[in-house]
Amino acid sequence: MADRLDLLALDLGASSGRAILGRFTGDRLELQELHRFENGPVWLPDGLHWDVLRIWSDVLQGIRLALRAEGVELAGVGLDTWGVDYGLLDASGALVSNPYHYRDGRTDGMFAEAFRRVTREEIFQQTGIQFIEFNTVFQLLSMVTAQSPALEIAETLLTMPDLLNYWLTGQKVCEFSIATTTQCYDPRKKDWAWPLLEALGIPTGIFPKIVPPGTVLGPIAPALAEELGAGRVPVIAPACHDTGSAVAAVPAEGDDFAYVSCGTWALLGTELAEPLINADSLAFGITNEGGVEGTIRFLKNITGLWLVQECRRQWQQEGDRLSWDELTQLAAEAEPLRSIIDPDHSDFVKPGDMPARIREYCRRTGQPAPESRGAVLRCALESQALKQRFVLENIERILGRRLEPIHMVGGGTQNRLLCQFTADAANRAVVTGPIEATAIGNLLTQATALGYIGSMADGRRIVRNSFEIVTLEPENPSPWDEGYARLLQVMAQAD
Repeated sequence: MADRLDLLALDLGASSGRAILGRFTGDRLELQELHRFENGPVWLPDGLHWDVLRIWSDVLQGIRLALRAEGVELAGVGLDTWGVDYGLLDASGALVSNPYHYRDGRTDGMFAEAFRRVTREEIFQQTGIQFIEFNTVFQLLSMVTAQSPALEIAETLLTMPDLLNYWLTGQKVCEFSIATTTQCYDPRKKDWAWPLLEALGIPTGIFPKIVPPGTVLGPIAPALAEELGAGRVPVIAPACHDTGSAVAAVPAEGDDFAYVSCGTWALLGTELAEPLINADSLAFGITNEGGVEGTIRFLKNITGLWLVQECRRQWQQEGDRLSWDELTQLAAEAEPLRSIIDPDHSDFVKPGDMPARIREYCRRTGQPAPESRGAVLRCALESQALKQRFVLENIERILGRRLEPIHMVGGGTQNRLLCQFTADAANRAVVTGPIEATAIGNLLTQATALGYIGSMADGRRIVRNSFEIVTLEPENPSPWDEGYARLLQVMAQAD
């Protein structure tokens, strides 16, 4: 093992992005945040988009800062993003149009259109993916039904990380973990779901070659390298789906653990060696997404801190700029388990006045509407914890075994109140950390690709050696059983 290895992780989430320098020294990893920037949707006359050129400029700024950092000999760059969104390239390699944001309304009604062409059961048999209306396959179907000119001239589809990697290297490929989020991939055949795509009328020629995590895509393209002063620094595909990278950094020992990758979304599941595609996983809406070393992330997407983020955004618009710590303190001081919502209800999907929507949901389900800001926030956090229990118990039922402990990783673990709520709601230990799990998993995969470490197990040992890992035990689980019963009740009646 070399004495030292310096790598850069570009971790782009749905609400913010980071450029994080990782320095491996023996069996330890140190992080240095070089650049952090806000990310979010932009409204245009034709819908909700990503500002991809601004994102690109921040990616380049992160690389510049890494190259200029004192004492750094950059050995690799890896990039990960959220899933499902994509850009289309024409025959010359130019971007056809600005990529849409997954919360855009163009996919409304696409379930019905898809199931008119292919049954729900057959789509799941071919993909094993949880049905969410903004999945790539439904975004593409919306373009098919609208007879989109952009789709007609497109030659290549690249998911968001693949698009940025193409601009970095000139390589048009799709990394495995991000390919599996599209619901266009067959995890059993290990290829694009060609029969499904043909049945839906989606042009199959736009789908590129799939490469595994840890693929060295090549050096930064010569003209760009000259501009940046980068030399021949290699670009390495980690698990390009941010959750795939986050799960790679879960500091677990053994196999019977659950994880929650917590941020805007909370993705709860476990690792499997092979996809599990059956009637139970279809009925409960489980997803079989790819991970490092060919693993399957058997998980379900849950609405995470999106509700809190939207509440904060609304209050900022009203002139009150509360910090995250101040919001958490308000929630901690509010009355416990007073009102429960289903955070995944369609009322809460789109951006908007989230406090008003939460109050209206509570009134409609016969509960007291949370009036104060603390009460609104506590309702959102407690409901997320209870929904995580619901998902965990159903995954355990499908697998026929108990999963413990729960590893919570990602930026959401900075909300210690939510972590404790999770331990109490599920009545089992919650292991929190690392916070920057996605960037760490990105760095571990790069280090493995370069031969610095040998396997994911070695990487997880490095995580345990390098970062604060805190275990929270249940403190008062009894009242949460009654809260859980109310969650089940409102889930049954809210529609």
